[in-house]
Amino acid sequence: MRVNKKYSCLPAEEKGIHIINIRAIEDIGYDQHESTLLNSLSKNPDADCKYGLYFRDGKRKVDYILVYHYKKSSAGKTLARRAQQNDASVRSSKQDQPLPGKGVQLEMGDSEPHLDYHEDDKRFRREEYEGNLVEAGLELERDEDTKIHGIGFVKIHAPWNVLCREAEFLKLKMPTKKMYQINQTHGLLKKINSVIQKITEPIQPKVAEHKPQTVKRLSYPFSREKQHLFDLSDKDSFFDSKTRSTIVYEILKRTTCTKAKYSMGITSLLANGVYSAAYPLHDGDYEGENVEPNDRKLLCEEWASYGVFYKYQPIDLVRKYFGEKIGLYFAWLGVYTQMLIPASIVGIIVFLYGCATVDENIPSMEMCDQRNNITMCPLCDKTCSYWKMSSACATARASHLFDNPATVFFSVFMALWAATFMEHWKRKQMRLNYRWDLTGFEEEEDHPRAEYEAKVLEKSLRKEHKHKEKHGYFPEETANKWRQRVKTVMAGVKLTDKEKLTWKDRFPAYLTNFVGIIFMVGLTFAIVFGVIIYRISTAAALAISSTPSGRSSVRVTVTATAVIINLVVIIILDEVYGCIARWLTQIEVPKTDKNFEERLIFKAFLLKFVNAYTPIFYVAFFKGRFVGRPGDYVYIFHSFRMEECAPGGCLMELCIQLSIIMLGKQLIQNNLFEIGIPKMKKFIRYLKLKRRRSLDHEEHMKKKQRYEVDYNLEPFAGLTPEYMEMIIQFGFVTLFVASFPLAPLFALLNNIIEIRLDAKKFVTELRRPVAVRAKDIGIWYNILRGIGKLAVIINAFVISFTSDFIPRLVYLYMYSENGTMHGFVNHTLSSFNVSDFQAGTAPNDPLDLGYEVQICRYKDYREPPWSENKYDISKDFWAVLAARLAFVIVFQNLVMFMSEFVDWIIPDIPKDISQQIHKEKVLMVEVFMREEQGKLQMLETWKDKDKRKGENCNNHSPRLSRSRSGSLSSCHSYPLDV
Repeated sequence: MRVNKKYSCLPAEEKGIHIINIRAIEDIGYDQHESTLLNSLSKNPDADCKYGLYFRDGKRKVDYILVYHYKKSSAGKTLARRAQQNDASVRSSKQDQPLPGKGVQLEMGDSEPHLDYHEDDKRFRREEYEGNLVEAGLELERDEDTKIHGIGFVKIHAPWNVLCREAEFLKLKMPTKKMYQINQTHGLLKKINSVIQKITEPIQPKVAEHKPQTVKRLSYPFSREKQHLFDLSDKDSFFDSKTRSTIVYEILKRTTCTKAKYSMGITSLLANGVYSAAYPLHDGDYEGENVEPNDRKLLCEEWASYGVFYKYQPIDLVRKYFGEKIGLYFAWLGVYTQMLIPASIVGIIVFLYGCATVDENIPSMEMCDQRNNITMCPLCDKTCSYWKMSSACATARASHLFDNPATVFFSVFMALWAATFMEHWKRKQMRLNYRWDLTGFEEEEDHPRAEYEAKVLEKSLRKEHKHKEKHGYFPEETANKWRQRVKTVMAGVKLTDKEKLTWKDRFPAYLTNFVGIIFMVGLTFAIVFGVIIYRISTAAALAISSTPSGRSSVRVTVTATAVIINLVVIIILDEVYGCIARWLTQIEVPKTDKNFEERLIFKAFLLKFVNAYTPIFYVAFFKGRFVGRPGDYVYIFHSFRMEECAPGGCLMELCIQLSIIMLGKQLIQNNLFEIGIPKMKKFIRYLKLKRRRSLDHEEHMKKKQRYEVDYNLEPFAGLTPEYMEMIIQFGFVTLFVASFPLAPLFALLNNIIEIRLDAKKFVTELRRPVAVRAKDIGIWYNILRGIGKLAVIINAFVISFTSDFIPRLVYLYMYSENGTMHGFVNHTLSSFNVSDFQAGTAPNDPLDLGYEVQICRYKDYREPPWSENKYDISKDFWAVLAARLAFVIVFQNLVMFMSEFVDWIIPDIPKDISQQIHKEKVLMVEVFMREEQGKLQMLETWKDKDKRKGENCNNHSPRLSRSRSGSLSSCHSYPLDV
């Protein structure tokens, strides 16, 4: 029978054998034939170990996998290996023995070249690191006999004693034997809850974890001294697979290899290519016949399927399988998607109100009335002629759909919605913290990153070198050798505890960050400016068109093409800025992974925010503001005239810009990229493996092990991209919602697909990530609050400056003769005498409309040409501006106050949860008090026994004084022995 005992928990010194170099009995040279015979008679060993989920003994579960590359030996090397195996029946404990499956020392002269230095160095470091893992208590097993040639796998198992030790170190809360009743609602609330449960039963996932619980186990940080408190009836399932992999990963991070002149954890070894991958295993297959039930299969059926898009997410099962951090992301995404439902309904109502009242809107009716015969000034110099305002009728009617009094109400509603959403999430987060036993959890400082340790090591060596130079001692090695020594110096001492990187060390990186971010923001502005030039030049070119239809559709054509260009540029720059943000964060060398992630998120969000919203900000607040007037226009490069807004205002164009960028970004970047790129990468990996696969039929037909299948999956890259796309979408929903009330609806439709798409990706496309404990969503919450505050300000400015809401109010209450909006369009237009055109700017064809034009109109508040101060800004302009600024101040303060009131009135912690947390504390105190009382009773019993024994000793005869004294001494020592 084949025995795989490559790694043993016994010290190597006791056996005189190098524990790392023993793979199996046949590797030493014994029992080759017996092993082959027994293996041929026994059943498939892969089935015994459930195809890689267990060690070959079928009992020890695989908790983690390390993957490495090795150079495959040729046929000639096998003979050399066999010869060496026969000579090495009793191996010494030297470190230079070859690993099984690796290259061996040359015994064939020139027939086989020696492995290069780098391969030997990696092998040496792997041997030492794996030996240190064994010393830490882990059990390892190697497999190089796989279908993926040139790749070896190290399977890691954490035995019970190691799990208990690490659970105590990590202060993991585990369920105790004590169970208590969860407070239930009574009376009317109970009936309402029961009705809601019956109504929502069809949309609940069919998983045990999602059913409402009436009892809960009391949880307490695990302690080996108090194991009697915990339910250890089934030790195999007490620590689930997520917890086991977390424990193993913590050991991998803190275990170093120092004998190879490196002090490295698993992150450094991965970065240096010693190992190519490290990951926990999935629970099994999720599809196919005869698949055993497992959590992965259940998640695939009840969560990662588009057919269950209408159901709630099984968040507790997601947390059980992937950990708290990923569970919180999907919980937040679910809450955000649910909150979009009322916002979408209100947005649809506002849009329908605009559709219903478009025929009753007096300003748009006046613009469409051809009897008014309003002649407008040319939109460009020379090539453009005069035009009728009625030709912009369609644009004016469409503008009313989004520019009506209901949009103001919707802006206020969305500001309060954002505040309510944040409060609702905080309460949901507290419920999850209670349910997942995260109350009282505090994140401890993480291990220093490998790059930080290397930088600190380099700094300490530089100090040492300067110190030696100062005292007149010059080392023999050259500068190049000294640089090499920085990389290969003997370590093992935690220099990060003695040395730290100061702001002076990081100043060049900070300067690079500042300059780089300014350059990237400037690049975004330059691209937007380039698109503006394109719009102006294209509009002038299309105006020369000989066809009337071409001239009439100039504005729509220019707007649509410019927005598509902006969309393409945004998608490309998003990818570029993501890489640049990561590089800028890397050169800062943050100390921990948490610091690295927070700095990366800040930079990436800043760059992507500017990239996504700069074109929209331009249309909302800058387009048409610095145009000038006929006869005195503002020019770019002395040839391109600044573009103007349409007669109905820029709000319609802002709506087009926002809708195309939002929908295009969601469809192309968020969905097609997330589906297409992983599929393409998986297909490329499949082709590479197929090309490298052996032609051996038996090898080809062999079923892959679980760790081989998972190795072909895409590695988990973190939650930052997932959060980022949702935060940018949240900005589209809240920042400019006054111009596009349907934004929440499109976001809702996208998120329904996004949840299932992300779920499918996590379950089927990605390697299983290491579970990370977290009690909140981190820096993303602060970003969401910041966007919510900014949304109030931006919507106030959009309503007051971009829309015509304020000018209409001013006209209605200050200038209207009959209290209606009749005459509003004429009030907003100024007059211009065509004889005042600058030389060379008048239309080439002044009779294009069929008659001679003497006075044309343009949208502005200016004095008429017959006034003493002709073309100066009129008093009406200042009245409207004052009203706009007053509206911004009132709107901003009112909505901010209402948001803060909502924040204050809704408690962060639900009342029932705070009661349950208090109840848990009381119950835990009771448990310990009972335990202490039991100990006291036991001590009292011992004291009574001791007293009775003492009395019996005093009743002995004087003849036995010696034995009595001995008995007395033993009696008095009895409690101490106990």
